[in-house]
Formats: sequence, C-alpha cells, structure tokens
Amino acid sequence: MFGTKPSKLPQEIAFLLVPNFSMIAFTSAIEPLRLANRASGKELYRWRLFSPDSKPVRASNGIELTPEGGIDQVLGYQTVILCSGIDGHLYEDKNVFAALRRADRQGADIGALCTGAHILARANMLNGYRCTIHWENLASFSENFPEIEATSELFEVDRNRFTCSGGTAALDMMLNMISQQHGHELAASVSEQFIHERIRDRHDHQRMALTARLGVRHPKLIQVIQLMEQNLEEPLSRQELAEAAGLSSRQMERLFAKYLHRSPARYYVELRLNRARLLLLQTNMSVIDIALACGFVSASHFSKCYRDFFGKTPRRERAGPNAVIEEEPERRSAAGRA
Repeated sequence: MFGTKPSKLPQEIAFLLVPNFSMIAFTSAIEPLRLANRASGKELYRWRLFSPDSKPVRASNGIELTPEGGIDQVLGYQTVILCSGIDGHLYEDKNVFAALRRADRQGADIGALCTGAHILARANMLNGYRCTIHWENLASFSENFPEIEATSELFEVDRNRFTCSGGTAALDMMLNMISQQHGHELAASVSEQFIHERIRDRHDHQRMALTARLGVRHPKLIQVIQLMEQNLEEPLSRQELAEAAGLSSRQMERLFAKYLHRSPARYYVELRLNRARLLLLQTNMSVIDIALACGFVSASHFSKCYRDFFGKTPRRERAGPNAVIEEEPERRSAAGRA
C-alpha cells in the first residue's frame, strides 16, 4: 500500500510522463524526495523518468524532459506515478494501458497526478477504487465514469492506488508519504525547506475559499453564492436564494451590485455557463444533456446564452478554434435573461 514503510532502501519510484504533463505537479512530487534524502543524510528515495515511447516529453509549459526509457521499463518498480496535465481526458495509448495493468499485476502501487486519474480510469484501473482529480475536471470525470467514486479531496490513497488533484497538492501527498514512512520530524523538516507553512492532509480543500477567490467577505453574499454553486443543475429561484440567506430579494440584488457589479441572475448564469464549457471540452455529452445538466431548459436557449457570453456557440466551442463548420444564424440573447 502506498505510504507503508518500504522493505528496502532506497525506495525506487518510476515517473511516467505523458505529453502536456503538469510541470508543477511533477516537480512538487519529486522535490520532496530529493530534500528527504538531503535532510536525512541517506538515500531514502531514488527515481527515474520514463515516457510511453522513450522519446523526450514536452510539458504543458513547453519545457521538454528526456526520459531514461520507455513504458516497458517501468515493470519491476514498486511505485509507478503517472504524470498528466492538459488534455489528459483525451489521452489514449493501449500500450501504456497494458503496461500499467502488468505493473499492477506484479504488485506495484500505481498513482496519478493531476488529470492522470482520467488515464487510469480509461485503463480500467480505478474500478472499485476511490480517487480524486483536479477540481476543474471533477464534473467531467464523474460524467465519463459514473461508476467510479471520485472525490474533491486534495489527494486520495486507496490501498495500492493513489491519486492527487494536481498542482502543489502533489507536495502534500508526498510529504504525507514521507511522514508515514520515515516520521513526521523528517516530513516537517522538508516542508520547512520549501517554506510550506503546514503539511495539508487529504481533507483540505482544493479550491481557495470563496472569500479569497472573490475578494469579498460579506457572509450573506458568500452564503448565496455557495447555494448557487451547489445547485447548478436545478437552479434555485431568486426568492429561494434570498430566503435561505435571510435576505429580501431587494437586499440580495443590492449586495451583488455593490460587490460583484452584476445581478444575482447574471452571476448564476455565468456559473452555469462556465460549468457547461468544462463539460463541452472534457466529455462527449450531447449539447442537450449539457444544457440540462447546467440548468437550461432547452438546447436552443443554452446555445444563445453561451454565444452571448463566450462569443461562440457550444458547437463551435467543441469543434475547436481551427474547425470550419456551418452554423445556422442565431439572434443574440442576453445571458442574464436565463
């Protein structure tokens, strides 16, 4: 199980990089290992980089890394960490899937950073396991793999599977591993070297608190926005939102105008449209299904609101910037009327 004390040192870890992997998640996973070795004065960890075809791999930031071998060489490692990033939900490589399943049969702990959970799921390696993924991909992951228990935790460890939501969450996941294997004192020393004020556990939130995200501290306004975020598929009425926060409709309108410079209806529609955009780009759901999942009454109504807000229809958004498609002319409609 990931996090248990290794039977021998150094513990050897294989990092499998796929194109467009997240550099911050990757380095956040490796650097704690390096500093644990330095702080302990021992080689507790040793790692190697691999790619699907042994060729250099470019990260999403454009930096290219040269691996030490191809996918078949991860066999024999007790810990294999898949590093993914942008467009991880589109990644398809049967050789990678097969090699990961072979490593699993040999008893390896298999993990994934950022969007890597999409790849493990597509390889049928998360059935019966609990996992997490970056918050931006959580809704689409749940739509694509409804049978898999996906959480919004910072990281998840379920027997010999471990997944991390990405970014600096990889740092906390590895610090927790170091603490379990070699003691909290060493993990705390590594954390201090990073000027990382505390080691977060898996239950910490992925996203910033609403007050920090919006720069607003009014408790009743925050309460209304939380209700909106929790009720995107079946939007609450203006009256229901106001009453839940102990406000009148007029008071709620004034709060939104003062702090967010838009009406509650407009803000609510923008939340739903942003969720819809993620589903368009990360799933194969039909436009009508996405419309209904985001609280719109019809595909045509959704399309008009989407075009008004993003400047393109859902169909063109999904086709990509270079696609040439014919679209029927549509009258522009204010998204705020939804």
